[in-house]
Order: sequence, then C-alpha cells, then structure tokens
Amino acid sequence: MTETAADLTVGVEEEFLVVDETGHLSYQGFDLANQDQDVAGEFQRELTRCQVEATTPVCRDAGDVLKQLAELRAGLATRAAERGLRILPSGTPVLPEQESPEITPGARYLRMAEWFGAVGHTSNTCGCHVHVAVPDRSTGVTVSNRLRPWLPVLLALGANSPFDEGSDTSYHSWRHVMWTRWPSAGPPPLFDSLDHYDDSVDAMLRSGAMLDRGMVYWDIRLSEHQPTVEFRISDVPATAGTAALLAGLLRGLVGTALDDDRPPPGLPAEVLRGNLWRAAREGLPGRCLHPLSGELVSVWDQLDDLVRLIEPVLRSGGDADLVREEIARLRETGSGAERQRAAFRSGEQLSDVVDELALRPEG
Repeated sequence: MTETAADLTVGVEEEFLVVDETGHLSYQGFDLANQDQDVAGEFQRELTRCQVEATTPVCRDAGDVLKQLAELRAGLATRAAERGLRILPSGTPVLPEQESPEITPGARYLRMAEWFGAVGHTSNTCGCHVHVAVPDRSTGVTVSNRLRPWLPVLLALGANSPFDEGSDTSYHSWRHVMWTRWPSAGPPPLFDSLDHYDDSVDAMLRSGAMLDRGMVYWDIRLSEHQPTVEFRISDVPATAGTAALLAGLLRGLVGTALDDDRPPPGLPAEVLRGNLWRAAREGLPGRCLHPLSGELVSVWDQLDDLVRLIEPVLRSGGDADLVREEIARLRETGSGAERQRAAFRSGEQLSDVVDELALRPEG
C-alpha cells in the first residue's frame, strides 16, 4: 500500500434548510452565513435564501470530520436559535410552502435562476459533499472511473429526503430525483483521460448546460482549485455521524483505488443512472445492482462488501473503528429517511418530523 493511500486528507460540506419555529422555510440563511463565527470551518450562502452551508477545515481522518461537523452543527443551531430559527438537516423541505424560495442575491445565483428557469427556482435541495485529496487531476479522473459503480450504495446510505412540500414522495432520496433535473448533474461519464474530462466540461459550457465550471454537478467531480475529488452523491445526512461515515468510506475507496492498477469497470452510464434511481427509490432497506456482480442485491450486503474491500485502508488510516460503529448505529436507528417516516407515523404530524431532525443548539 502506498503512503498516500493511508494518509489522505478529507473535508466535508453540508447544506441545511433554515426554518422558523413552526418548521416553515425562513429566508435568513443569507444572514446566518454572513455572521462572524467562533468555530473552525465556514458558514456559506447557497442558491436560495432558506439554505446555509457548513464547511469543515481540512481533516486528517473521519474522526476529525466527526468532531468538526458536530461543532459546526451545534454552532449553527445556536446562532439560528438566537434569531428564533432552527436548522434542518433534510434533503428536501418537509412542510408545504406557499411559494418558491427566494434566490440568494448575487450576480451568479441570479443569472443561474434566470437562465435555468423553474429548475433553478425549485432547486431547494440539500446535499453533503465530501472532498478527498488525490495527487493530481489525472489521478482524480482514474478515481472517478473506479468509484462510480459504488455511487448507488452511498446514495442509499445517506438518503434523507422522503418528504417534499408536505407529501410522502415514496422515495428515500427525493433530493436525488430533483437534483438530476440540472443538465450538468447525475453520474459522471466513464472518461478516457483528463483531456476527455476537460473537453466534456468545455462542450457543456459552450452548449449552455452550465454557466461556469462551478456548475459541474456530476456526482463525482474534480476540484477546480485543490487537488481533490469531490463526491456529491448524498443527501445531507440526519446526523454528523452518518456524514463522517460517508467521509470514512470515501476516503477508504479513494485509497483503495490508488492502489488498484486494473482497468476500471466499464459500467454504462444508462445502467448506472437506472441503478441510482433504484437506490433513491428504496434507500438503505432496499436492493440495487451490485457494483461488482451486477446482480440485484440488498444494499446492506453491498455495504458489507464495500467495507471488506476497503478494510486495509480503513485500518491504516485510522477509520476502521468509526466506520464499524456508525454502521452499527445505522442498523439500529435506520437511515435519515427511515427516521423521518418513523417520526411521522408516531403522530401523523409533519411537525414531528421537523422536531426529530432539527439540530440542537450548544449547551
């Protein structure tokens, strides 16, 4: 095993909904992001005014990610509570709203909303983005090619958006369905080279399917500013522990890919897209096509296979214990989507779902 594979840095971005005391969307996300802060990491604006993003600093392992995310979540909840607001880790809004969310003021966001119309104005979804260091952009393309078959398992693991605008969608990740309406979103193609990647991005820019390189919305993309690969497949998880689990699994997958000199799996884009739909529909309790055998297998069995595959990197990188503990916790509590539906069943009130999810302030 290479030293690089055992010592990969990682960072996480989480998008949240800002809601008022009743659980309805608030447009003060812009203000929360602009406040001074006394925790590591950053709070940033998002496309709509009812969203805010928390970004960790560079972390050495999944345990460090968990510590940073817990502090960011608690700090954000505290500053929201001071304004009579709550922070909701849900991939889509739970309660029905009377109007589309307001776009965050700023030239780029306003231009996006104007060009993409209803796609932009109704893209009120929240995801979790994991960045893992790679030696260079060319290696990043190789990592993307190797890891793209595992995207459905990771989507099911973090699924946390069964409700949207007051209705049960029958999906575990409705965010995934909504997000893939963007023409530059969805699973990444299987690239021949870094030039193929860059040529594809340039062609999509010329077509108007994206307005700038920041709109490369593939589920795996290369960073434009840092030597990292960004994984954008997951809903924002219900807990910081699940987000840290995703970071640990992806760090292990990248490390394993760096040590693999076999040709990447030639999974066709249409098959991968269909498998992602299945994972979004059924979530963690369901089934989808196994990335190695192509057979319809339970997500839990695939997760076990994934952990076995990357176990050497998990051990050498110090993430093995956290991964095992968080998987055991998920088996006990269920995914975010399962928790949301369980909260609703308890009293048949969507407000119970908001109460179950809302982040707790510090103290």
